[in-house]
Amino acid sequence: MLEHILYYKTIPSPIGSLRLYASQKGLCAVLFHGGRNHKIMFDGAIEQSDDHPMLKRAEKQLLEYFSGKRKHFDLPLDMRGSIFQLKAWKELQQIPYGKTISYGEQAHRVGDRKKARAVGMANGRNPLPIIVPCHRVIGSSGALTGFGGGIKTKQQLLEHERKYLG
Repeated sequence: MLEHILYYKTIPSPIGSLRLYASQKGLCAVLFHGGRNHKIMFDGAIEQSDDHPMLKRAEKQLLEYFSGKRKHFDLPLDMRGSIFQLKAWKELQQIPYGKTISYGEQAHRVGDRKKARAVGMANGRNPLPIIVPCHRVIGSSGALTGFGGGIKTKQQLLEHERKYLG
C-alpha cells in the first residue's frame, strides 16, 4: 500500500450505503449514497480495497454504532481542511452521544459566537459524518437544518442515538 493512494470500500447501513475512504494515516471520508458528495482533498490515485485494515476497522465500528453497541469511535483520522474547519470538526467530536447543540453554541466553543454561519459551512464540508458527528448540531430554534446525508438521515441518526442513550 502506497502513501499516495486512497482506498475505499462501500458498506451497507440502516441509513443506506456508505462509502469509506482511508489513507495510510487514517480514515479520510464517509460518504452517503445519494447524499451531497464532498470533494476529497487528495491528488493521488483512488483504489477499491475490501481488506484495507483501516477500512475494516471503520466498518466494524460503524456496525457497532448502528447496533447500539458503540457510542464513541476510536479511529485514527486523516482530516483535510482549513484551520477553521479542523477546529470546528474537532469541536464536533466533543458533543456527547445522544446530545445536540446549536450552531451558535458550537461557534462559541470554537471561539466566536458570531461565527455560527461559518461553523455551519464548515460542518457542511465535514468529510466524516457520523464519526465526526455533525448531525448533533441543530438550529437555535431546535429545528433540524442542513446535513450532507439529508434531513431525514440526520433525524434517523438522532433518533437512533436517543434510542440507545440509556
